[in-house]
Amino acid sequence: MRKLLSLTLLALVGSSAFAGGYRVSIQGQKQLAMGHTGVAVVNSAEVAFFNPAGMAYLDKKFNLSVGGNGLFANTKFQNSQYNWEAETNNLGTPFSIYATYRLNDWFTAGLAVYTPYGSSVEWDQNWQGAHLVNNIDLAAIFVQPSISVRIGEHFSIGGGPIFASGSVNFNRNVDRSTTNAGGQRTDLTIESKGITAWGYTAGFMFNPTDKLRLGMNYRSEIIMEARDGDATFNDYPTTAPSTKFNADLPLPAELTVGLSYKFTDKFLMAFDYNRAMWSVYENLNVDFTNPALPDSNNPRNYKSSSTYRVGMQYVANDKFTFRAGWYFDESPVQDGYFAPETPRNDSMGYTGGLTYQVNSKLGVDFSFLYLHFDEVDNSYDYVSDGSSFGGTYKSVVFSPGIGVTYGF
Repeated sequence: MRKLLSLTLLALVGSSAFAGGYRVSIQGQKQLAMGHTGVAVVNSAEVAFFNPAGMAYLDKKFNLSVGGNGLFANTKFQNSQYNWEAETNNLGTPFSIYATYRLNDWFTAGLAVYTPYGSSVEWDQNWQGAHLVNNIDLAAIFVQPSISVRIGEHFSIGGGPIFASGSVNFNRNVDRSTTNAGGQRTDLTIESKGITAWGYTAGFMFNPTDKLRLGMNYRSEIIMEARDGDATFNDYPTTAPSTKFNADLPLPAELTVGLSYKFTDKFLMAFDYNRAMWSVYENLNVDFTNPALPDSNNPRNYKSSSTYRVGMQYVANDKFTFRAGWYFDESPVQDGYFAPETPRNDSMGYTGGLTYQVNSKLGVDFSFLYLHFDEVDNSYDYVSDGSSFGGTYKSVVFSPGIGVTYGF
């Protein structure tokens, strides 16, 4: 039972880091439509997230961008050897709010509120992997005040602190066979609320010509420290044990560099390269407050991964602007560490959208994302009973979004 509890906490951290199994970038409607590029793009208050240095180049004194998405995720699992099949369909609702205000010609302040991690996964009841995960509910909100300082005509710097707040609820069966006297499978629920942490973001933007922008942004590693989380056993055969736990949940640092080029007054293209430092996540150390339960050290062995993004924007007229994009996202999960609470592999994202400009101050943005994961046949080889669990996973995500932009 001690090993099973340790593995449950291991799965909890994995799902926290991957937003319930998917690490989908949805931090702005305009930029999502352009393949989620943005480190060298200045077209709305969304730049407060992608590269705060760019806030200094916004045309209007005050800028506001508000948006939200419906995230529809589907994963199918199959093990042909044992004829196991299962499926999970889940909904997430990420949102973002950005505001910037130019105080003078060289200094701009901004505030960003967004949800980089927040989703859910719920597998079929009593599926074959229930000893690893039944369901996960994760919510995280980041609040980021920022400043941007313009140094001359062609260069700016920007950044600020990030405050992260989150909670998670995770449930799984304790093993493959344990039941209570009535035959109900014994399960365990892990819950931690009010997890908070601090990080920072910093970047620069360089405009060597009127057509070319170069940008760089760095977001620091954030350690989510879960303290005194609750562990509750349900349908236990006898008197259920009780414990709390402490664990550090690492969210990796990210470095993004990129450029945008304005071919004409109407047509712009952008390219971003992102590097996520997942190699920091080698092991998970879990400390139990119940002295009868030994502390646990569990391997994850993630690798740092890259994402390549391309986007374009075409201003058709005063009313309509169209956007499209594509990206390739590498998975940090290595062979033998593929767990069903994080069923993701390498993926390709296809995006598009448009803006309808109602008047000189107000615009309405629409976006969509179709994210297709490579089919993968892999396993998790660190089950507490010494066995492994694996099969073929097929995953897709579709996310429509809407937002408004306002400025004066």
